[in-house]
Amino acid sequence: MIVVSNTSPICNLIVVGQVDLLPQLFGTIVIPEMVYHELLANGEHHPVTETVMTVDWLDIRAVNEQSQVMILEHERRLDPGEANAIVLALELKAGQLLIDERLGRIEAKRQGLRITGVLGVLLAAKRQGLIPLIRPILDRLLSEANFRISSRLYNETLALAEEVTTT
Repeated sequence: MIVVSNTSPICNLIVVGQVDLLPQLFGTIVIPEMVYHELLANGEHHPVTETVMTVDWLDIRAVNEQSQVMILEHERRLDPGEANAIVLALELKAGQLLIDERLGRIEAKRQGLRITGVLGVLLAAKRQGLIPLIRPILDRLLSEANFRISSRLYNETLALAEEVTTT
């Protein structure tokens, strides 16, 4: 199965030290050139850049339909990484698109793509025994990666992970 990713799932998982879950769950992750450039944007000594430059499971691809990218950017108000990831996923007939941003998720679903984000990755990793608990990773996402989720979604995720919630 081909899996395409936007910038944020990779970046956020790097920040909290869990990026190795991606190849463990999906093998190779395909990213558009634009996402690659976004991942390197913080400079050569940034942890995200250093990780992206050293992993062997990222496959960087060009997007052919740049006119479709422009439509998504201008008419749907998506950022360049999201637009490129959606178009590449469509071009490759990807089985999964990793994307977290609300507008990008809405558009990807509208286009018929199967999506998941960081929370889905964590749930899959827990189900497969790759991580023992989601809560500490979620807490690090919130405090260290500026990851934003509602308290309702936080609690729903913990409930799906069968981790007791405190509300």
